[in-house]
Amino acid sequence: LNQSSSWPSSFLLLGISGLEDFHTWLSIPFCLMYTAALLGNLILLVIIGRERSLHQPMYLLLAMLAVADLTLSSSTVPKALSIFWSLSKEISFQACLTQMFFTHLSFITESTILLAMAFDRYVAICHPLHYAMVFTFSVMAKIGLAAVTRGFAVMFPTIFLLLRLPFCGHHILPHTYCEHMGIARLACADISLNVWYGFATTLLSPGVDILLIGVSYVLILRAVFRLPSQEAQLKAVGTCSSHAFVIFIFYTPALFSFFAHRFGHEVPLSLHILLANLYVLLPPLLNPIIYTMKNKLIWEKVTQVLFR
Repeated sequence: LNQSSSWPSSFLLLGISGLEDFHTWLSIPFCLMYTAALLGNLILLVIIGRERSLHQPMYLLLAMLAVADLTLSSSTVPKALSIFWSLSKEISFQACLTQMFFTHLSFITESTILLAMAFDRYVAICHPLHYAMVFTFSVMAKIGLAAVTRGFAVMFPTIFLLLRLPFCGHHILPHTYCEHMGIARLACADISLNVWYGFATTLLSPGVDILLIGVSYVLILRAVFRLPSQEAQLKAVGTCSSHAFVIFIFYTPALFSFFAHRFGHEVPLSLHILLANLYVLLPPLLNPIIYTMKNKLIWEKVTQVLFR
């Protein structure tokens, strides 16, 4: 409590440094993409919730992914639009920590769900006879709970790692939203513990997920090329290609943003911030589109609801 006087009452978010003159123009694609992401994920959730034929493990995982996408984008994009439109660039210290917590929590949760989806495809293709026995409704509930619990366990300590730091009046964040290392760098004290904790959790959370996803796809491809017919091979590859693309667009900008914080001192700040916004906006926009277009059953249900 004695240290609370060294915490700023608020931070000032500058938006995309170096591109301030283009904030109004940047707000147009940001707003359109965010609106499309909201509509796409909400439609996906409503359809999966209403149609009993979609109450299957693969579609329940898609519903979990949609919830994580909505949380990830809604934690960051509204404030970014507020900055672009010059409505409010100020954010309270408590609100900043809350935004950081839910942004990183939803990212870790989504990473865990993508890992579960890779395992789902592995069992469906490599061990189809065991699929119904492995992915029961009880298991699906445990996967959702484990994804949220994992994100909470990783991110909760960062709040105390930041609360222990004095800020000495530094309160300007050259970003559109609050993130762990961006806040920590404003402190006038040693932040090596924050740096190493962030590095360790990145290796143990999305890092491990990427490794396990890669292993699952190696096993899937090995099983696919053993299938007797070329038609079956193409069908299996088509089923997995959409998931592989989702993984690529989710992890690439996120990992670039993370490593740019620590090692990319020569990376232009405007590029770093743009990519940091890309990984919280692009996956929520593209995920419902990709899975709707690639999945015949979901596409049929979507067209039925829209044209009804």
